[in-house]
Amino acid sequence: MTGRFEGKVAVVTGAASGIGEATARLVVAEGGRVVVADVLAERGKSVAASLGDNAIFARCDVTDEASVSAAIDLAVSHFGRLDAVHANAGILGTAGPISDTPMVDWDRTMAVLARGVFMTVKHAARVLIAQGEGGAIVMTSSIAGIQGGLGPHAYSMAKAGIIGLAKSASAELVRHRIRVNTVAPTAIPTAMTAHLMMGDPDLVEATAKHLETNATLGRAASANDIAEAVLYLVSDAGSMISGQTLAIDAGLTTSSSTAPRWSGTSMIVARVSSDD
Repeated sequence: MTGRFEGKVAVVTGAASGIGEATARLVVAEGGRVVVADVLAERGKSVAASLGDNAIFARCDVTDEASVSAAIDLAVSHFGRLDAVHANAGILGTAGPISDTPMVDWDRTMAVLARGVFMTVKHAARVLIAQGEGGAIVMTSSIAGIQGGLGPHAYSMAKAGIIGLAKSASAELVRHRIRVNTVAPTAIPTAMTAHLMMGDPDLVEATAKHLETNATLGRAASANDIAEAVLYLVSDAGSMISGQTLAIDAGLTTSSSTAPRWSGTSMIVARVSSDD
């Protein structure tokens, strides 16, 4: 590795698995230290332990503001500073026809995907402003926040909102030299994707094969592909980028290629082309 995050400290929410875990591991591999923040204590502690003294676990429920604030403050109290925050924690949430969506499930979905991200940005900004040395915040959106039909309704709404938050927060925080961006991943083989596409969170391997078969660049995207984009945005290489959304989707949202499409009841793969 090249030391792209040498001597810096990051907080990553949802770091017990998937994109968050990949980001936490890459931060350390590139010379940084990380707070592994997640509501899943056993898995989160395991990830942090595997990274040695360069990581510490914080149990963080992003629907609880005190929990979010404590996780971010831990970076300063344990490692002495904060340089970047990846607001990544998420769930699939409620899925189904919009006319049948229970509002209690909608509220839960938005609590994690919208409110949780907002609070993470809020407290990251609080600490970074007080520190006075700039910094970077990256939120995980989705291609479902860019283009219709690529995710369930509440999920898509929240992910689109994250893109809007990046623009508004960047406009405010840029004067503090704090950059705010989002990454918008395509579907990657995780338990959440398997649940949506295959109806079973345990069918990750089958989901991976499915995504591989329909990949526009010949392979399915991985969690590490997304982590590389996050690291770029929080490192010095991305020092002139703020208020932007980086789609890691092999051109899916800008071309008529094979795409996973949300049908309203399940995720299906549909070929979208000029011949259809």
